[in-house]
Amino acid sequence: MRVKTGIVRRRRHKKILKMAKGFYSGRRKHFRKAKEQIERSLVYAFRDRRQKKRDFRKLFIIRINAACRLNDINYSRFIHGLKKANIELDRKILADLAMNHPQTFAKIVEKAKSAL
Repeated sequence: MRVKTGIVRRRRHKKILKMAKGFYSGRRKHFRKAKEQIERSLVYAFRDRRQKKRDFRKLFIIRINAACRLNDINYSRFIHGLKKANIELDRKILADLAMNHPQTFAKIVEKAKSAL
């Protein structure tokens, strides 16, 4: 028995081409090129959702280190002092304090220094 794939194929192609909107040249117009690019793009998207978390952690550490050096301590000694003083603030919060509330951050640095 012969099975025709008219509507199924059309729907599948339309779904892929809809996802490929905004791509350059044939990558948005031709199904095969669009499908290849979509597969590649989804791989990048999956990978970079995890990479983004690493990148933000790096940024937080850079900001905390800069603020620590203004308060005459380096990053590693500061983190060690926080652990000894039982201050459980994550790097996201510390980076925000360092950027937006330097006086509060300075108080935390003093507590970390005294715990060392």
